[in-house]
Amino acid sequence: MTFKELLGNKQLKVGTYIGEFATSGLGQILKASGTQYVLLDMEHSGFSFETVKGLLRNLHDAGIATLLRPPSKETHHIARACDVGGQGILLPMLGSAAEAQAGVDAINYPPVGTRGCAFAIAHDDYQPQPVMDAINAANDKTCLVPLIETADGVENCEAIVATTGIDAIWLGHFDLSASLGIPGEFDNPKFVEAVDHIMASANKAGVSVGRIAGSGDEAKVLFDQGCDFICYLGDIWVFQKALREGYQAIQEQIGASAEAGRG
Repeated sequence: MTFKELLGNKQLKVGTYIGEFATSGLGQILKASGTQYVLLDMEHSGFSFETVKGLLRNLHDAGIATLLRPPSKETHHIARACDVGGQGILLPMLGSAAEAQAGVDAINYPPVGTRGCAFAIAHDDYQPQPVMDAINAANDKTCLVPLIETADGVENCEAIVATTGIDAIWLGHFDLSASLGIPGEFDNPKFVEAVDHIMASANKAGVSVGRIAGSGDEAKVLFDQGCDFICYLGDIWVFQKALREGYQAIQEQIGASAEAGRG
């Protein structure tokens, strides 16, 4: 399963964020949990392209689709994200249709775009094939997902999603609230209005929308708004949450005897 294949419908797709753990068993661990896709982050992690290259291979071999956020929206970062095997490229802080078009150009080989040619490497599983077959296969499977997380992105969202080659967008709620001058105020009318505009633009263009959710209740709200890619927390926070809940359960079961000790 590739990220592009997940874009074929508006049914619920569940995944998680990875920005800390790079264990060799990650793909199989996530597959056993029912994970369909991973948002693999380079912008806010210490992951190098070499680390990401190995993670992508691990995840793809386990049958998990990937959405890779490069360190920036600069062309050289986009190009390398594609070459190491990124299926979907998530561009941070994308604020205009011109930037969306530049991203589409960067992920596609000529004649569709301007991506520098490199074949029989990680992105095409090291398989030699006729040049035009390699070009067409790469262009078909690689997709661009703008991250709408600024006031400019909201203002220009309708034009961004109308750009040919954009099949999905992602809503970055924390950065968006900060850009609007209301950090973390997700109930603020300014934020609610911005989200409504993003969702309306995506619905008009028929593109998928993704967003991170911290709970089942929040996921239901986001899905009802129109988000079909639900990203449940991330590696750090899932691990911490499980430990906190486990420790709390232990404390509740043992109760006062934990304070008294065993004498």
